[in-house]
Amino acid sequence: MKRPTITDVATTAGVSVATVDRVLNGRLPVREETSRRVFEAAEKIGFHATNIIRQRMLADLPSYNLGIILRKERHSFYQTFADELELAARNVRDRHLNLRIEFAQSGEPSELAALLTGMKGRVHAVAATGPDHHDVTAAVEALKAKGIPTFSLLSDFAQGVREAYLGANNMKVGRTAAWMISRLARSKGKVLLLLGGHRFHGHSLRETGFRSYIREYAPEFEVMDALITLETRRLTYELVMDTIAKHQDLVGIYCIGGGMEGVIEALQQENRQETIVCLVNELTPESRQALLERRITGVFQTPLRELCADLLATMVHTIEHGMAETPGQRFVPAHLWVPESL
Repeated sequence: MKRPTITDVATTAGVSVATVDRVLNGRLPVREETSRRVFEAAEKIGFHATNIIRQRMLADLPSYNLGIILRKERHSFYQTFADELELAARNVRDRHLNLRIEFAQSGEPSELAALLTGMKGRVHAVAATGPDHHDVTAAVEALKAKGIPTFSLLSDFAQGVREAYLGANNMKVGRTAAWMISRLARSKGKVLLLLGGHRFHGHSLRETGFRSYIREYAPEFEVMDALITLETRRLTYELVMDTIAKHQDLVGIYCIGGGMEGVIEALQQENRQETIVCLVNELTPESRQALLERRITGVFQTPLRELCADLLATMVHTIEHGMAETPGQRFVPAHLWVPESL
């Protein structure tokens, strides 16, 4: 195909070639609205100097460094999370946002605390997902003392100190999971809950919501003591295989934390997908395929695109207007996927 030219950009944007030249080379002032039209046109047709136009547009805009701490760098969910954050930053047209994305290698609170502390002096605001622990709270307090707000993602931590929580309403997600299992199970029996760890506030809320619904509306089901998976595939697999062997009346599994790949493997190996209702979190290539093949029943998905856009907007607003007197929460509705909705 012919390589797009300045003339093509001008035609697509509905402006003159001279205007595109001024935007591209920074000659004479150009209205912000016109510059944006030129940039969007260049991006649309794949003009080779699109990034240069973007840099020209951002040159005089406020610039902020934002720190983001995620988990499990090689996991597809967190890879997608990082990609959506970068996309959201590029979509912000009136600010220049520089993202510093780092990944925790474990679920240890001390590691998250160290990563948070390491952001001091390098960013204007921080957002992170991870365990709730007094070491983490101390790190958030230290950042706050330096004027750096911290936002918790997906699972809350440092309540009363962090600036805001952004993610799903975990109590509501837990109750929804209980409603599904109690309605879809072919018989009454036992239900297994799998938690990633004791320190994940979001996991605890989902468990609380699940148990509260069962007590209120489906007491004929027995919710077993929750098992800790450490969010690893192999341990989750072993725990599920052991539970299936010991409890023939197992009718439901809700994998609240990570490690769902182990649940999927165990159900397939034991050929129990027809008799056990199974719910997991986050739509990944593996969970999507398992859902299509009906090896699991449903998947709760965090709407990352919506979450990332809201997060960056909230971080910028806090940087420019100051931290809130009362820390808050910003919920995004979790999506629920079943085989027929994919």
